[in-house]
Amino acid sequence: MNFILNHFKKLDWVLIFSALGLVLMGFLSVYSSSLHSGNFTNLEKNIAFFAVGFFLMFLFSFFDWRIFRENPYLILILYFFSIALLFGLYFFAPATRGVRTWYKLGPFSIDPIEITKISLLILLAKYFSSRHVEMYRIKHVFLSGVYVLIPVALIFFQPNLGSCLVILSLWLGILVISGIKLRHFLFLMLAFMMVFASGWIFFLKDYQKARIMSFFIPYDPLGISWSQNQSKIAAGIGGLFGKGIGNGSQTQYGFLSEPQTDFIFAAVAEEMGIAGIAVLLMLFLLVIWRITKIAQGAHDNFSKLFVLGFAVLLVAQIIIHIGMNIGFLPIIGLPLPFLSYGGSNMIATFMIIGILQSIMVNPHSELF
Repeated sequence: MNFILNHFKKLDWVLIFSALGLVLMGFLSVYSSSLHSGNFTNLEKNIAFFAVGFFLMFLFSFFDWRIFRENPYLILILYFFSIALLFGLYFFAPATRGVRTWYKLGPFSIDPIEITKISLLILLAKYFSSRHVEMYRIKHVFLSGVYVLIPVALIFFQPNLGSCLVILSLWLGILVISGIKLRHFLFLMLAFMMVFASGWIFFLKDYQKARIMSFFIPYDPLGISWSQNQSKIAAGIGGLFGKGIGNGSQTQYGFLSEPQTDFIFAAVAEEMGIAGIAVLLMLFLLVIWRITKIAQGAHDNFSKLFVLGFAVLLVAQIIIHIGMNIGFLPIIGLPLPFLSYGGSNMIATFMIIGILQSIMVNPHSELF
């Protein structure tokens, strides 16, 4: 019992309570967006998902994170397991609005992309921590890119452009943190532009092209531009303190599409106003700050890259989600961490926070 109490005392409670604050804001927003229909199933599910994730966070805080660092075959098993799950979506996942993203298990859905993010985070931390003195070699950039390209291709053809961008951001972020040469980085940017041009011509679906084009040249306000226009309206009319929970016209009357997931930031802005957004951003900054503090206390390259890689994942999702909600980025569909309805993202995020707590409590080990 004393061991458990001492363990809990060592945890980063600022990080935990900041994450809890974000989750509570998400609960409020999901509750509000359910008022008009009177169906609170999503809220009840999200509370259950949070309870599971929170329990797993404490469980993983006791976990010896060095198991991953010292077992490359375990990492490869996790990686290929996530690839198999992504591949299986094309055969076993139901199509929802033309997208195959989740496995259905009764009333619940499982998103293998979240498992893929965890496996890639571990794999890339392992790969670059053992090769950090050889980062001047372009082959390591390409080899790591192959590991990333396989799941990105499978996710792209679902299609799920938002998650592709998040995973690519993780890869680029860890490359930069690991010390990639500037000329290699510039070469990658050129390669990305060429790939995007090829993708535009050969792979992007018409509706994806229309979403991107409508961002640069707004047209069809009652069609393809509807969601982003309504999101910008919702984000802009909240004022200082918002319209109040349950009183946002865009959120309550169906003008704002998917206010519980892809447009939850706009829903929060409408009903909680600038004050609510300020609290939201402050909590996110606290989370990122505490994560970087854990990275500073890490004593080996693997744990440092793992922790900072998770920070990159969060920042990428936050920037893309908020950017598309306020009209700075095209609509590509991406949840906001901690707030948006969704069990896979909620559980996976708290599992990683649990591993971060384990790294903080047991940082000492030989350099890898």
